[in-house]
Amino acid sequence: MGTQVQNIATDQVHRFLHSRPDGLKRKEVAERQREVGPNLLEVRRRFQWAKSLVRQFTNFFSILLDISAAICFVAHTIQPGESMDLLGWALLGVSVLNALFSFVQEYRAERAMEELQRFLPQKVTVRREGREIEISAEDIVPGDVLLLREGDKIPADARLTGCQDLTVNNAPLTGESKPVHVTAEAVDASLSRAENILFAGCVALRGSGEAVVFATGLRTEFGKIATLSHEVRRKASPLEHETAHMVRVLTIIAVAMGLTFFAYGVATGKSLWINLVFMMGIIVANVPEGLLPTFTLSLAMGSLRMARRNVLVKGLNAVEALGAVHVICTDKTGTLTLNRMAVSRVTGPLSGETPEGTKGRISLLRLALAASEVRPVKNGYTGDPLDVAIAEAYEAQGRKAGAVLKTTRHRIAFDPERRRAAGVLKEKEGHAFAVKGAWESLRPLVSFVAASDGGGSVKATAAKLKKADSVVGELAGAGYRVIAVASRTIEDFPEAEAPPEDLEKGLTLVGFLGLEDPIRPEVPDAVARCREAGIQVVMITGDHPDTAESVARRVGIVAPDSEPGASVLTGDQLARLRRRSLIARLRKGVTVFARTTPEQKWKIVSALHGMDKVVAVTGDGVNDAPALKAADVGIAMGKGGTDVAREAAQVILLDDNFASIVAGVEEGRTIFANIRKFTNYVLVSNGPEILPYLIYMLFPVPLALTVIQILSIDLGTDIVPSMGLGQEKPDPDVMRQPPRDRKQGLLTWPLIAHSYLFLGLIEAAFALSLFFWVLIHGGWVWGQDLGADDALYRSATGITLSAIILMQIGNLFGRRSRYRSGLTRDAFGNPLIVAGIAFEAVFSWAILYFPPVSAILGTGPVPVAIYAVAWLGVPLIFGLDYARKRISLRWAVGNPRDGY
Repeated sequence: MGTQVQNIATDQVHRFLHSRPDGLKRKEVAERQREVGPNLLEVRRRFQWAKSLVRQFTNFFSILLDISAAICFVAHTIQPGESMDLLGWALLGVSVLNALFSFVQEYRAERAMEELQRFLPQKVTVRREGREIEISAEDIVPGDVLLLREGDKIPADARLTGCQDLTVNNAPLTGESKPVHVTAEAVDASLSRAENILFAGCVALRGSGEAVVFATGLRTEFGKIATLSHEVRRKASPLEHETAHMVRVLTIIAVAMGLTFFAYGVATGKSLWINLVFMMGIIVANVPEGLLPTFTLSLAMGSLRMARRNVLVKGLNAVEALGAVHVICTDKTGTLTLNRMAVSRVTGPLSGETPEGTKGRISLLRLALAASEVRPVKNGYTGDPLDVAIAEAYEAQGRKAGAVLKTTRHRIAFDPERRRAAGVLKEKEGHAFAVKGAWESLRPLVSFVAASDGGGSVKATAAKLKKADSVVGELAGAGYRVIAVASRTIEDFPEAEAPPEDLEKGLTLVGFLGLEDPIRPEVPDAVARCREAGIQVVMITGDHPDTAESVARRVGIVAPDSEPGASVLTGDQLARLRRRSLIARLRKGVTVFARTTPEQKWKIVSALHGMDKVVAVTGDGVNDAPALKAADVGIAMGKGGTDVAREAAQVILLDDNFASIVAGVEEGRTIFANIRKFTNYVLVSNGPEILPYLIYMLFPVPLALTVIQILSIDLGTDIVPSMGLGQEKPDPDVMRQPPRDRKQGLLTWPLIAHSYLFLGLIEAAFALSLFFWVLIHGGWVWGQDLGADDALYRSATGITLSAIILMQIGNLFGRRSRYRSGLTRDAFGNPLIVAGIAFEAVFSWAILYFPPVSAILGTGPVPVAIYAVAWLGVPLIFGLDYARKRISLRWAVGNPRDGY
């Protein structure tokens, strides 16, 4: 029904839609409400929240921690008194907190559908049983006779049966900023382009109208977008992919090593207790329990820094994802432009732009204002956006628009068929009849052309009209909406009933106004910075192709010297392309998509994903919601955007400034670089945590580290330094490098080798040498078994733990820079790094000499001289790593993205 209703003759609409001019009867309303339901935009999936919660508790990391906790409880049952139950509860707590945090983030991201309902009006006026009544918008049913006035929001899709000078704003649905003058007559056009259809979610700007509802709720064009937005599943962010990969790899390593050596222990006749302790230790040593909480803290703090730069991040993974984008798909209206009409050019009839403040410019704007219909309000003017723009332009010349409006006594409203409006302005001598409208409609009425800024006119010869044509062509070619202004002097005010044709004679062409939706001044520079950073910018808009291309050229999305139309693809052309063909067109340089539908925006994002690109989509309207959700990063406008767009997006620009995206990209890239730094830092300590367990199983020696001591590193001393690395300042060259490849993982082989096989072995070798030094110095002999409460054993494990923590200080400085030393003044300007160093230093002492700490960790004191030797581990690991950096730098010349 909806695909044909626009073609029906006006007098047949009520019959076609099973309605009547007097409106529906109460019984009919009740029947239709039972049949189609309320006028709501709700698509609810039962128990969706429960499924999400279960998913958070069943990922690799949570399962591994839960299994580890279970092993601890079993071990506690076998041999109580070893604090294994406390360890189990700690591991279980980490698992639960991480799962709950992820669930809350996902639950908040799924609220877009609730916000869609806010965009519809709460109360509307309808005619039922011959009476005009006000009802709730959700009570509207197909067949209702809808009555609209200026400023009303449209509650459902409806076919006009009558209107008076009705203009609507369809921008929330279509993305087009140009107001639409609607008609009640039948039209031969598609539903989305029909000028006799009112769409749910849009607004009546001017005039009044009567229409019959034919679609409500999810059946409306607005509702179809709602359904599409809900059904779109956002792809996992690059960081989510990389984190999941890292967790899987570490889990497989941990479980494989644990089970292998558990089997080895059984085969060699070791007790079940020893085998359980060993397997538990291997798993805990391999899994950096503090890493994912540190991720969360780092991303949360990064989101706070972004907020200070007017970039609000709703989902933490979007913090880093913004730095990984290869392509930004931007809407035009309200994103690159200000989403308001403005007079940008004022030209004479035969020449270029007139200077600010000149007599000719002021006179032209004054006459245009006389032919406009605006009303003063508290903060400006209201009316058709074009008329408001003229009033603002007139006041920008230092004149009062209100004075002109008061002396304009007779107006002829804009007629869509005649494409012009007029007014009579009282002058000192006589009256001025002013007409403004499309040049094509005024050209046949022009008899004279204004001669110059000083006044006077000349006859409108064919040559002069042709010259005026060229001025109009130049303005239109530059993307302006052109309005012609003409006038003539009359003696008296005309009669109210006087036909316009009697006045529209012998007009003098005064000049032209070029109107546009102005480009945000900061956008061209932001686009240039994106290009420098290797990020492609693509425009997707519902506007006309010529307008879209003009804006794209001015902001730098399309090169100024490129062939006209070569970079543009329309929605009709896009609809005929398969995904493979669209990818080919994108690779050939198409950067502007015009006259697109919401489904087509989604199609473009899908094609870019097929090119293995990380895609960000910006937008502010309802029509942008599906693409915002489908993108890797959805970016909505905070001021001018709709609630729908803001809820569907992951990132919100608080100042609606496209340039803030660049700041967000810089912050995102810095965050990823910092995540790699602290991941590398944390994994280094895994080496000296794993090696004692391997030696313990293979040789008759005591265990150098207990499980609780490992956790004191992973969930204790490593946390604050890791957070400090997560707050490092951006590298000066971060925005001069191309985006990282989507396949570039967080846990690469070079990083694993550096963490485990280089720095990890250095820490392990040094710490274990101190462990055996203390044992041998205390009288231990090879093969001797020492109890957990033995003073010598407690001292040996204490110095092992203390040495690892101290060496992490040297590792911390080394991780600050990839090729430089990292030992700079800036390091001490980072309060978290300073706090981390201080904590590690104090804790390394407390392990040995502060009884409350040593009692919990099962450690004991050593001679001060041995503790002093442990401090030599700081320069040792720092120096060896710096030597490796200098060697690596030579290999990295010409390929700086290799390595970890």
